[in-house]
Amino acid sequence: MIRKLSALFGGQSLAMDLGTANILLAVPGKGIVANEPSVIAIDSYTDKVISVGSEAKAFIGRAPERIQVLRPIRNGVIAHYDAARQMIAHFVRETSRKLNMRKPRLVICVPMGVTPVEKRAVIEAGMEGGARQVDLIIEPLAAAIGAGLPIQEPLGSMVLDIGGGTSEVAVISLSAIAFAESVRVAGDAMNVAIQRYFQDKRQLLIGEIMADTAKIEVGAAVPQEETRTMLVYGKNLVDGAPSSVTAEDADIREAIREPLSAIVEAVKNALERTSPSLSADIFDNGLLLAGGGSMLAGLEDLISNQCGISVIRDNDPLTTVVRGTAKVLEADGALDHVLLDR
Repeated sequence: MIRKLSALFGGQSLAMDLGTANILLAVPGKGIVANEPSVIAIDSYTDKVISVGSEAKAFIGRAPERIQVLRPIRNGVIAHYDAARQMIAHFVRETSRKLNMRKPRLVICVPMGVTPVEKRAVIEAGMEGGARQVDLIIEPLAAAIGAGLPIQEPLGSMVLDIGGGTSEVAVISLSAIAFAESVRVAGDAMNVAIQRYFQDKRQLLIGEIMADTAKIEVGAAVPQEETRTMLVYGKNLVDGAPSSVTAEDADIREAIREPLSAIVEAVKNALERTSPSLSADIFDNGLLLAGGGSMLAGLEDLISNQCGISVIRDNDPLTTVVRGTAKVLEADGALDHVLLDR
């Protein structure tokens, strides 16, 4: 009833993908309107917010002791309640101001297994940002809708959403999740593995952003036709001096072997525990890859080879989830049954 009344008294709405690495916002019919890192910088003396998003991310590893640079969303859940509340409210408030929106309806994507306390925290943050109503949707469902999968049909669809903090694999049929599994291994775990590799193998201490850059620039899940290289900068562990080494795609592949194995095992486990009828559907239709972590080169080949199913990466995997959330809003209530109970 509340959702129906909200639709009657105002058509402005926002979709938000609350990710560990990035927050994306979309307006139904207009597309993506914001894509910012999930980072906030706070003055620890005054508790005042200094910056949010890209500006705050630039502070990582460079901020003085007084400034706390936080990533409030960790492993797909809220790790720092107050900072998360301030960050979500900031993005909703600023986006509404720029687009001249007044009290929009807001639908936010959340990971599977979100607790009642976490749901309440997200909803309160959205309301604080000026939303008239806040609803939640599970990320794999939003990804399936964003990719145009036939989720409302009696047909099995499989989605693997790899974000910054979690990898979530779900089998969906008749607008519901038939089986799902979440592992706290995703883009961030790959970055940590890359940092550890260069520390152990190359005696080079590198930062989080450098590790992420190496993963994006030369990383690959399987050997590529051409060797890719780049200079990786950091601090020499022997003498403490600034230094650099040349990294190849083989280095990154070795570094992230364990995180990738954990993700593949989650897919295998989901396939083993799926009913025969839905398994047949998945064999025919394949698995959809979504999320920023799925953009690693060759990942679809690795999963296909080890799991024996076809794998398709969405055309724009970073925005799949938020596009699906926007489609729920565009449906004028026809897809509200996929939203979480508040």
